[in-house]
Amino acid sequence: MVDTTPLTQAVDHFADRLRAAPQSRLQRGGAAEALELARELVRRAQRIEDPSREPREMPDAGMFAAADQITVAVHDLALVLTDEGQLAEALELVAQAQKRAAV
Repeated sequence: MVDTTPLTQAVDHFADRLRAAPQSRLQRGGAAEALELARELVRRAQRIEDPSREPREMPDAGMFAAADQITVAVHDLALVLTDEGQLAEALELVAQAQKRAAV
């Protein structure tokens, strides 16, 4: 079992920053970065759970839902992570997405 606390904490921090961001910042790319992160986290979770199945894409629920989408996605991934390497990769994805989102 992998301790995914650092990953969920990083995403919770990113989600909090998104929720506090002005609409203009979300429109300039913050929400798009969060959605892309959520989609990647979900793809990774689905590949771990069932490598033989093509991953489904998380829908775009709008810029104001982006924080919730990354939160849901990371909790799905946290349930299925099997090693520290996967955790490190996910942490890096979160850090890079937050940097690009500029929130």
